[in-house]
Amino acid sequence: MKNLTIAFALTAWAFAVSSAIAAEPVVIGLITKTESNPFFIKMKEGAENEAHKLRVKVISAAGKTDGDNAGQVAAIESMVAAGVKTILITPSDAKAIVPAIKKARDKGVMVIALDGPTEPASAVDALFATDNYKAGKLIGQYAKVALNGKTPVIAMLDLFPGHPVGAQRHNGFLQGFGLTSHDAKSDDLAKPAEVVCMADSFGDAAKGQTGMEGCLQKNPDINLVYTINEPAAAGAYKALKAAGKEKDVVIVSIDGGCEGVRNVSAGVIAATAQQYPLRMAAMGVAAGVEYARTGKKAHGYIDTGVSLVAANTVPRVYSMDVKTATALCWGER
Repeated sequence: MKNLTIAFALTAWAFAVSSAIAAEPVVIGLITKTESNPFFIKMKEGAENEAHKLRVKVISAAGKTDGDNAGQVAAIESMVAAGVKTILITPSDAKAIVPAIKKARDKGVMVIALDGPTEPASAVDALFATDNYKAGKLIGQYAKVALNGKTPVIAMLDLFPGHPVGAQRHNGFLQGFGLTSHDAKSDDLAKPAEVVCMADSFGDAAKGQTGMEGCLQKNPDINLVYTINEPAAAGAYKALKAAGKEKDVVIVSIDGGCEGVRNVSAGVIAATAQQYPLRMAAMGVAAGVEYARTGKKAHGYIDTGVSLVAANTVPRVYSMDVKTATALCWGER
């Protein structure tokens, strides 16, 4: 009888432990570059919506500015201490963040990069992102036709030196236009003769405006402007309008946010490449839940899609209309 009692007690204890393990909440961390950029706000929304649907918890953090690696390192350390199973991160510095990611992975945390890769790409378990080189190619192809045979005099408002997303968009644009460029693996920014000015905008409207003002001082004959994103494009337009040149210059950009699509409709931006941050984050959360519940990790690169958006179509280049893009802006495809 004593042995039977012990057996029952052990069975009950094992059941209690297994139930506690099963009931342990799944916590997933999301670390973005900043909290203020609408792109990352939408990404956070996507993560929280998917977490609510799957009945898990998301905790989020961000750097103070784009490029704030120290802030992202502190966020990783804090999240690991809080017991997250998975960290989703948009790396501000693709190289400098790697040691912190390695420490997290060594402790069993799955790390997925969103929007842009780390260097090396193998530093994370997986990457869920737009094909940024393709996004650049799409707007380059559009700009080539939209310029209608004019000799291109190009200003490029980039992100900042060395960032793979910035390089892929920049070089993809030049390749799409048919100019000398680098391939998608290069972090160097190509500068063919047609590019008369390059400036770092950090994806910011004010810095985009300042960069455009400087470019106009270097060469007032600029007729085509590439911008890393739509806030930079809005800044560039403001500078062009102040100089009385807004009707003489084609501006192309990348992101496809709601404000950016409105600027396409208004003629501020000729065309943009729309990406889907809500989908990136939702997929990341779903992968994190699967890892927590089954032990299966996400692996490799997952393309989350990109579409060209333009108010005015051009021959031989397919584009999504503004109405459709507005319904999709930064949401699910």
